[in-house]
Formats: sequence, C-alpha cells, structure tokens
Amino acid sequence: MPYIPFTDEQKVLANSVNLEEFLRMRGEKLERAGVEHKLIYYDSSGKHDSITIRGSKWFDHKNQTGGGAIKFMQEFYGMDFQTAVQELLGQRVTPLSHSPPKAIAKEEKKEFRLPQANTNMHRVYAYLIKQRFIAPEVITHFAKQHTLYEDKEHHNAVFVGLKEDGEPKQAHKRSTNSVGGTFHITCGGSDTRYSFAHFGENERLYVFEAPIDMLIFLTLYPKDWQKHSYIAMNGVYENAVLTALKNHINLSEVILCVDNDEGGIEAVDRLRDILNENGYSNVKRLAPPYKDWYEVLKAKNGVYALPAVPNQHKEEYHRQSKNLQYLKCRPDKLTSQIYAAFKNEQYKYLAEYALALYH
Repeated sequence: MPYIPFTDEQKVLANSVNLEEFLRMRGEKLERAGVEHKLIYYDSSGKHDSITIRGSKWFDHKNQTGGGAIKFMQEFYGMDFQTAVQELLGQRVTPLSHSPPKAIAKEEKKEFRLPQANTNMHRVYAYLIKQRFIAPEVITHFAKQHTLYEDKEHHNAVFVGLKEDGEPKQAHKRSTNSVGGTFHITCGGSDTRYSFAHFGENERLYVFEAPIDMLIFLTLYPKDWQKHSYIAMNGVYENAVLTALKNHINLSEVILCVDNDEGGIEAVDRLRDILNENGYSNVKRLAPPYKDWYEVLKAKNGVYALPAVPNQHKEEYHRQSKNLQYLKCRPDKLTSQIYAAFKNEQYKYLAEYALALYH
C-alpha cells in the first residue's frame, strides 16, 4: 500500500472513534457491562468476553493490554497503521463481521491441565515469606487445600481455582524469581469463571486483583479471616466474582480491595456498575493507604512503601463537572462548534454541549 501522509488531526479523529458504535455497525456482537461493553466472540474453545470497550478505549483483561481505536484495529484485525486509520475514518470498508481478530485466529482449543507439582514448596515458601512478608500459616492453609503449590519445571507458585465440587478449573502461575521482570500468567484452558479463593460462612466477599494481594491482606488482617470469603480476579475482570456470588447464596456484601492507583480507581466504578446490574447493590471500597496491599505490608515491616497514585483524570472530571453550565447552542451550527472545541482542546465546552443535547 502506498504511504498516505495523514494529518495529526486525522490521526486524533481516527483514534477517538467510538469503538462500540463502529464495531456494531460492522456486525460485531457486544454486551453491556456497567458503563462499558464486552466484545463477544467464539472460537474452537468456546465463548470469550475478556475484551471491554468504553468509548474509543479498550482493554483485554486476559492478556492485560489495551489502548485506543487505532491499536485495536492493528491488534485484533491485523491491519497496518494506514489501513486502520482509513477504516476508522470511513475512507475504506473491509467486512469485519465473521472475520475473527488476529488474536482469536491464533488461539487453539486447549485442554486444561494443572502444571506438574514439585516434591516440595521450598522456593514458594522462601519467596512468599522473605520477599513478600506473607505469614507462613496463611501459605500453609492454602497448601493443605491444594490450591497453592510449586510447579516442578520452573518452581513457580501455582494458584488454583476450584469448581464448587472441588474440581480444579483454573490455574495462575507466578514466578518466584526475585531477579529480572515479574512473570505471571493464567494457564491455557483455564475457565475464567473460577479463580483462587476461600469461601467462609458469613455474608462478606473481599475481592482482589491478584492471588498474592489476597495472601498479603490475610497476613495484615488475620483475625477470624476464615469466616469471610476472598477471591482474586487475576486483573480487574469480574467473571469469577459473579460466579462466586451466584454459587454462594450466603454472600451479599462485596468489598472491593483493588489497588489504590489509576487502574484500581477506574476498576472500582466499572465493577460497582457491573455488580449493581447483576443485582448486588451492597458494594463497598476498601482502599489500601499506600499504592497496594504489598506496600502496606512493606511499611509494616520497616521497608519504604510506594504512596497511593491518584487518578488525575477522575479528579479533574469531578472538579470540572461541578462547574458545568447549560451552554446554549444552535443545532445548525452544532457540528462546527463541536469540531472547533475539540480542535482547541476545550473539553469543558464539549461536556456542556453534551449537557445541552441531553436537555
């Protein structure tokens, strides 16, 4: 394809296309999930809904990646940059319905198998106690339940999600190597409706981003912890949480214990909306006073802890929304006014135009 010199304005417009509307018009299936939508697709391994979309932004909870509209077209339809921009600007139309994204086409049906267990858990115990400050008795509890063990091949910590009858359905591996980058991955063939968890008898369910966050929390608050219920999402994906609530009728109160950073703060609103839509209105937020629960435990052990990271976009939104006014506008001039406000980055005016349209 010959090189097309797009202007900066064209690139911005392409990247800000509403993906929900764009994909619906192209024949893709989406389902509402709170303030977001899930892209629904099928392959040989069944139904998938790990990709959430909100306006021009998307996030793949399974692979922990996301971005804007242009990157979506590149990642999931295998388009080069120029083709993606042309598609989003309506300069060309390629049938997308029934043309599965690149990531889907690569995915093959996998049978779920737990990684082979090592003969001991020496490295897992050493890592979780020495590097993460987790209480040995907490580790031992889950080891005895066979939901935490050490794999034979790489000595990773393996966190297992069980079905109601005790059958393993999901496994998440976390590297115990303290040198180099962090490695963590959900094992192939895992059923995302299940995750590493503990279920007690009372009504409260504590929700965490990762299994280690959950173990750290139990170390920080050990009193009568087995009476409550806890579950790790392996990200900020709600699938396992909804399944747990459905299958344990005693659970009626949800405590969101996600990180106190930009991603965690965004996740609170999204998860609360999804839970409310599914009939769970008693949803609360328990934020760590530092960036996450590990940082809290570090501080307790005399190690420098990273502070919480405010969500500047959300804070600015709340600040600006208090000052919004009803901005009168002429319908015949609205398109040009919106374009001018967008071009000049007058985002407050855009919000006021939206308020005017609502009225």
